[in-house]
Amino acid sequence: MKTSLFFLYLLSLSYFSVVLVFGTGRSEGKENPFTAKASLIRYWNNHISNNLPKPPFLISKASPLNAIDLAKLTQLANHNSLSSHIESFCSLANLFCSFQEDSSKLDAVVKGKGDANFAVYSSKNFKGYGSLRRGGIDSFKNYSDGLNTPNESFKKYSRGSNAHSEDFTSYAKDANVAIDNFTNYGSSTTGGSGGFNNYQERVNVPNLRFTSYDSDGNKHKLSFSSYSSETNSGSEAFTNYGKKGKAVPAEFTSYSSNANTIGSSFAGYGVLGNSANDSFKAYGDSASNLGIDSFTSYRDSANVGADSFQSYARDANSGKVNFVNYGKTFNVGNSTFKEYGKGSTGSTTIGFKMYDLARSFLDYAKKGVTFAGYTNSSSKETSVNRWVEPGKFFRESVLKQGNVMVMPDIRDKMPRRSFLPRGILSKLPFSTSHLSELRNIFGASMEGMLENALTECERPASRGETKRCVGSVEDMIDFATSVLGHSVTVRTTENVKGSKQEIMIGEVKGINGGEVTKSVSCHQSLYPYLLYYCHSVPKVRVYEAEILDVTSKSKINHGVAICHLDTSAWSPTHGAFLALRSSPGQIEVCHWIFENDMTWTIVD
Repeated sequence: MKTSLFFLYLLSLSYFSVVLVFGTGRSEGKENPFTAKASLIRYWNNHISNNLPKPPFLISKASPLNAIDLAKLTQLANHNSLSSHIESFCSLANLFCSFQEDSSKLDAVVKGKGDANFAVYSSKNFKGYGSLRRGGIDSFKNYSDGLNTPNESFKKYSRGSNAHSEDFTSYAKDANVAIDNFTNYGSSTTGGSGGFNNYQERVNVPNLRFTSYDSDGNKHKLSFSSYSSETNSGSEAFTNYGKKGKAVPAEFTSYSSNANTIGSSFAGYGVLGNSANDSFKAYGDSASNLGIDSFTSYRDSANVGADSFQSYARDANSGKVNFVNYGKTFNVGNSTFKEYGKGSTGSTTIGFKMYDLARSFLDYAKKGVTFAGYTNSSSKETSVNRWVEPGKFFRESVLKQGNVMVMPDIRDKMPRRSFLPRGILSKLPFSTSHLSELRNIFGASMEGMLENALTECERPASRGETKRCVGSVEDMIDFATSVLGHSVTVRTTENVKGSKQEIMIGEVKGINGGEVTKSVSCHQSLYPYLLYYCHSVPKVRVYEAEILDVTSKSKINHGVAICHLDTSAWSPTHGAFLALRSSPGQIEVCHWIFENDMTWTIVD
């Protein structure tokens, strides 16, 4: 401890010495050499072997920590003590963190005495709210609409209530990153209902946790209508949902319609349930009596995502499971059915009618299963391209001066964050095997977000791909130079003007003379600190293009686009092929580099 204090003392003396010599570093243009940014600039100079200007858009993402704060937080990281200073850490380092609000701060007028209408209300903690309520209804209407990062906790909400209803209407609509935790929600309830209508519609990154939701419930009806429609990237976890429930009907209507990259996990759903009669679920593991599970129009028009049905309806007795129009997506994603229907009795019927896109049925043991109209991965509908955003993918020939095209929405909708200094980053665990440690640091409400990013980073590289996730600019430089050499530069689209409208292509320049080249593209992942998924794929061409207003012909943007020439390893149901009406290996596919994404190339 004395050593640490002495170190801080010496560093503070150094800091003030630097200020005396160089001033504040603003008027003289000098950077304090002990800041994280100064360290990054030295690293850049030592590892990039050209004199091109440093890219302001990338340098601006460096950690904002000054010398004193950097030293303090580095010491805390060295001693595994960041969790006890998490709010200060997140604030000083410009991270995206979620802090649970103490339930005692909930306004007295909404403590659960009588019916409550929560309109124009946001980001409160409803831990233990409505326990032992008798009758009544709580309405959450237009709750947390349009907020950037609404964070609600409904832990143990409505526990032990009787004939109490909860209505979540237009909940967190148009939010950016929405984190909701429904742990032990509605446990041991009798009667009543929970309605989720237009819940988290058009949210960018939903992270929903329904853990042990409605366990030991008795006739507590749950309705999920237009749930998470038109959402982007994120996850929804239903763990031990409806456990030991008795006649607990759940209605999932238009669930995750038009969603993009949504992962839905139904682990242990409906375990030991009794007499569940659900429209799209009563997960039925070891269920008895008549259980009816109906997955109708589930995930229609969704993009990618992963649904896991593990041991679904295993050892079920006298039940019925029906998948009608399940997963009619334009991009295959990954849905697995492991040990589905295994051990179920002859009176349990399972049907797949018009079930689409090459799902995986592992250890499927039930005999007499009907696959009516089941479509394999080689099939696709000609009308499906309406689900791909116009302009998201295009052919190389479109990048020609004078052409008019639609630009997709290239705006970055993720929360603003900074990279971490490498000295702190190296002390933080980064793997799914250390998820519990990360949860202890950043909080349980962040677990889903952490797990999603880590899982993607740990995914094996695809054919010809070289990949790495980086949480510091130094790590990004190391990866880019390992692939391309040390004379490199990095580009991104200049701004977001032209998004979601027609644009005209002005002057076009091919990088490296327009020849086939190597590049390293980096895409953001949602994580507490700024994290990028960087990868290199073979056979690409990179272009810069002036983007003009269609009417005035004036320049509004400077775009960077990348064209993938080898698409032979892509999925036949990739949105690019459906939008461009082609198939793997038959065409090249181009796309713009979106805001805050970037691509590295060898210096031209």
